[in-house]
Amino acid sequence: MDRRNFLLTPPIMALGTLAVPSLSLAAPLAIHSNTQLLPRTGKQKGPRIVICGGGWGGMTSARYLRELIPNADVILLEKNPTFWSGPMSNKWLVDIVSTDFVNHDMIHPANKYGYTLVNTEVIGFDRDKKRVQTAQGSVDYDYLILSGGIRNAYDAWFGNDLYAAEYTRKHFPNAYIPNAEMFALKNKLNAFKGGTIVMTLPPPPHRCPPSPYERACLMAWHIKKNNIPGKIIILDPKPKIGPIGEGYKAAFEELYPDIITHVPNAVVKEVDPFNKHIKTAAGDFDFDDAVLMPPHQASDMVWYADLIGKDASGKPTGWADMHPRLFTANTDDNVYIVGDSMGFISDQFGHYPKSGHVAHAVAKIVAQNIYERTSGKEVKAVLPDNLCYMMVNGDPQEEISVKFEYELDATGKVLQTQIDMDVRSTDLVQEDFNWIKSRFNDFL
Repeated sequence: MDRRNFLLTPPIMALGTLAVPSLSLAAPLAIHSNTQLLPRTGKQKGPRIVICGGGWGGMTSARYLRELIPNADVILLEKNPTFWSGPMSNKWLVDIVSTDFVNHDMIHPANKYGYTLVNTEVIGFDRDKKRVQTAQGSVDYDYLILSGGIRNAYDAWFGNDLYAAEYTRKHFPNAYIPNAEMFALKNKLNAFKGGTIVMTLPPPPHRCPPSPYERACLMAWHIKKNNIPGKIIILDPKPKIGPIGEGYKAAFEELYPDIITHVPNAVVKEVDPFNKHIKTAAGDFDFDDAVLMPPHQASDMVWYADLIGKDASGKPTGWADMHPRLFTANTDDNVYIVGDSMGFISDQFGHYPKSGHVAHAVAKIVAQNIYERTSGKEVKAVLPDNLCYMMVNGDPQEEISVKFEYELDATGKVLQTQIDMDVRSTDLVQEDFNWIKSRFNDFL
């Protein structure tokens, strides 16, 4: 794909499943291709920094860029009207936290920190011209941050069968991307009267590695609390539970032995959503209902920008091709990738955990690096950290957690140390709420 061609979103990409064709700018376009959504003015003295995606990473980078570079024109493009937090959303599914806890206004922080928020969908890029195409027109930039999270790669299961993919998304939503699926899954759980629920886990790397197990535990707690004759089968492509493996194993066996069945090495081979049947490397499974998570990949916008990495055979990796220390695209150092779309970091552990904590940490690092570049200072590569709390019991409320620390070896390679806290604790619940409130206070 020639990046000189302008990449635009065809309608079929609504599912986020297929490769994006390139369309020449010479071709007539029905959308506002020549409309400048936010034209530059002579009043702008600093750089224009456009951020695509208003999640944990996008909103954090917007706040800190305005703080570090007061004369910068910072523009945040986000298609959703409100911010919805992935962290804590499992607890929201079973009413441990309210909708107001995870769903927040985006206009207030934009006004508070002084950046421009535009509710629109990003549909293409012209990186040679430093231009983002949106559904409402184009936006020029000096620096670009892509913070769009993930997409569901249903094509791994269904190829080009868009009907099967859409049927699966509609009837067995996984709610791992903040949108209407969140309410659909919650309503489904509240209406569940019994039977077998199958939950597929994506192969690594995927969004928030320990969170599907947390979801299974809290759904099982809901089933147990309400005396529903239901079971949950977790189809895990990995050979064992992880991270926090011993903590989750204990929760499954001690809290939900008659509800949760964990099946390791269950790599999905075929999904038949119409007949409610799944074939895996560990056997075949029928279900009454399901939470079907296909493989995860970098968000559509990274594909549109032609910034997906390739493996040794030339096949797309599914994740951003980026510098592991500076978070810039390897082929375009004016573009930064923040959050879950980030690519390979180290051959010791692969990818940074695709979590809100990491997105928040990297967003602050990238804001600092752009400040250093624009002010003529030396750009310092900084390492993030990660911390995840996971609730496994709703009454009493008990959690386990995992911490990741990073350092460099003598060759400059990033090394990861993982610290699992496997013993269920009520104290971790308070730590969890203190952690989330401190982060929300930082960018909301």
